[in-house]
Amino acid sequence: QVQLVESGGGLVQPGGSLRLSCAASGTIFSINAMGWYRQAPGKQRELVASITSGGRTNYADSVKGRFTISRDNAKNTVYLQMNSLKPEDTAVYYCNANIIQSFGGTWDYYWGQGTQVTVSS
Repeated sequence: QVQLVESGGGLVQPGGSLRLSCAASGTIFSINAMGWYRQAPGKQRELVASITSGGRTNYADSVKGRFTISRDNAKNTVYLQMNSLKPEDTAVYYCNANIIQSFGGTWDYYWGQGTQVTVSS
């Protein structure tokens, strides 16, 4: 069994910063890509940022230059540093990871439970 647990969401004023964390635990052999998605009310879930096991990153155009994704492979943890937050960044943020639980097993995608980020004055 694998669990992804997010933390770090909350209420912040426009222009402020938040740092999200997501730790993977359980039976894990290896983790490939990890990423953050978000879903605002009435909208589809969208990719915010992703990072490979080697550190290659990818960002949505809407967050480039403001958000930074990073990971600590020793801790099976991915982070999202969010700066210069805007009201349109308000959403539930979900962690996602591509994980294989045993040698010779299959790669599966796992999701966290989500953490609310609200940007408002």
